[in-house]
Amino acid sequence: MRMKYLITAALILAAVSGAGSIYLCDYEYQADLSVYIVDYEYQADLSVYVVDYEYQASDEDALWYFVDYEYQSDAVIYYVDYEYQADLCVYFVDYEYQAEWQDGSKWQGRLH
Repeated sequence: MRMKYLITAALILAAVSGAGSIYLCDYEYQADLSVYIVDYEYQADLSVYVVDYEYQASDEDALWYFVDYEYQSDAVIYYVDYEYQADLCVYFVDYEYQAEWQDGSKWQGRLH
């Protein structure tokens, strides 16, 4: 179990570090990361704010910009239907200052 947790954390680190520009793919096998969108912020691992311009995107501040083509992206994600399928649970916030990791202790030492 611990090994699975460490592998998952390593995959998330690889996919999210440097990520700011995000490409949403059509099939799960194409993705770096499977993402489940939660209904409430307290359910999320990461609160994300979607910016209007690519230069505003930042992985450190959980600011994402969705690009039109995979080659433009820092990370490729796929939205899954169920939480148990996800590598990461995300909640989209309304304001930039709200964007952050929700449970820092869960990822401390493994991300960023």
